[in-house]
Amino acid sequence: MNDMTHAHISPEPIVLRDEERQRCEVWTRVMGYHRPVSSFNIGKKGEFHERQFFEESRAHPGT
Repeated sequence: MNDMTHAHISPEPIVLRDEERQRCEVWTRVMGYHRPVSSFNIGKKGEFHERQFFEESRAHPGT
């Protein structure tokens, strides 16, 4: 486990130069397996960006 009891949080924001940055690869679940979004064709990328996120509430049986 990560022991965060002695973690020091700097009040200064982290500032990176452009050459220090790297792209973040986004993966998503498609038909039961995971794929990087960057490998999608243009139509599938459009569908990915149209997705709506939702949060399920807890079921209350008998009510």
